[in-house]
Amino acid sequence: MPATPPRAKLPSRPLHTLPARRAAQVGAFLLAGVVGGCGPADDKFPPVCPGLSLLRDGGDLTRFAADGRDVTDMVMRARIVGVPAKCETVSGRKIRATLTVQADVTRGPAARDRSPSATYFVAVTDGDKILQEQDFPLVATFPSNVDRIGVSSDDIELLFPVTKEKSAAAYHIYVGFRLTPEELTYNRTHRMP
Repeated sequence: MPATPPRAKLPSRPLHTLPARRAAQVGAFLLAGVVGGCGPADDKFPPVCPGLSLLRDGGDLTRFAADGRDVTDMVMRARIVGVPAKCETVSGRKIRATLTVQADVTRGPAARDRSPSATYFVAVTDGDKILQEQDFPLVATFPSNVDRIGVSSDDIELLFPVTKEKSAAAYHIYVGFRLTPEELTYNRTHRMP
């Protein structure tokens, strides 16, 4: 079982989907650091990975048509269900983290087409500093007579500079849906089971 590093603090500058509340926004760790060396001297163990967290209020998305909030007004519902990741040493000074975002998506009664889409983001922090933040599309294409499917992203690769004094565990990766203020409020008042 991988060792779990201390929980990282949320950046002081909020990610787009979050207000400035800090640690309360961080959800359960999907991936903790993996014990091992950072250098190429011993390839028996994987390198230490950055921490990886799904934001508590950003792991679900429920989108409605117009101003409706009834189940008949739902266009789509999505939930990030996994972010499998692995790390490898690229050189003595870089660690590559490769991750995939997996989601369950439900097509709602108000959907007008069979390919609803959403956006999720991957952000990298070093302490309180956001180093990188990028949006990715999540497109679910439903076959006829199917209203719920699983979707996986393409591999997302991130490079982390490391030294003998600073391993990849100094960094943290956050994943969540890019939510409107209304979608964020809905998540906070209607927790999905």
